[in-house]
Amino acid sequence: MKKISLKALVAMALVMLMGLKAQAQVNAQLFYDFGNDRKFLTLTLEMFKADKWGNTFFFVDHDFYYKQNFSGDQNNPNYKYVGIGQTYMEIARCFNFWQNTKLGGLSVQVEFNGGIGHIQKTSTSYPINSAWLFGLDYFLHDKTFRNTLNMKALFKTIRHKGQTVPMQFTLVWACNDLFGAKGLKFCGFADFWWETHDCMTKKLNDKGDNIWERRHNVFISEPQLWYNVGQHIGVDNFSIGTEIEITNNFATTAGFKVRPCLGVKWDF
Repeated sequence: MKKISLKALVAMALVMLMGLKAQAQVNAQLFYDFGNDRKFLTLTLEMFKADKWGNTFFFVDHDFYYKQNFSGDQNNPNYKYVGIGQTYMEIARCFNFWQNTKLGGLSVQVEFNGGIGHIQKTSTSYPINSAWLFGLDYFLHDKTFRNTLNMKALFKTIRHKGQTVPMQFTLVWACNDLFGAKGLKFCGFADFWWETHDCMTKKLNDKGDNIWERRHNVFISEPQLWYNVGQHIGVDNFSIGTEIEITNNFATTAGFKVRPCLGVKWDF
């Protein structure tokens, strides 16, 4: 199978964005991650569009850590993140042909996750485990649709990974004009799934190296708080905000981890 390069993934994401109709909700977010194992920029391209058959959502993350891998000496003044070191995407389609019935809040969801990373020191690329998800999404909202909540129960199959339970549970929320403040938005998601994988702990062996342990589940949540500062300068598209990544056994990091970020967002 032909390998997909980072340039190809970026190009595909841009083409998808250019081809969207005006009524789709599209935005670009640029965050700086202050986590002690991160300290790099992430660009996110995100889209949501509802239609008569349901809705489509996707995002593409580009992590700009390309130059040295994480084992490099970050105290070296020449250590800089200068290019895309990792690209990850998720695309989900919710099917709902019964929107005007009593079961209008219930949808059938199909989703794909996957990506690719790059380690410069070895000039090699590595795949981020792809996964297919199938299940149900239930949508709740208030009368104004300013406050929304999606609850998802999904069968998840991860390629080349063991799972004690092939399931993922997801919450997605959005609160607009929070506390009555126009332009203040609290949103985010929380995922929990089962995945058997090895994680690096803070424990050290006799050689002083970190000990790796087998873990069987993963939790990640990324609550965001945005404020539309552009409304005060005649540019309603522009917001500033923060994201806090809260994880447990995520990727190769064992245990609980909190990584704060600051960023800007542009709504197209």
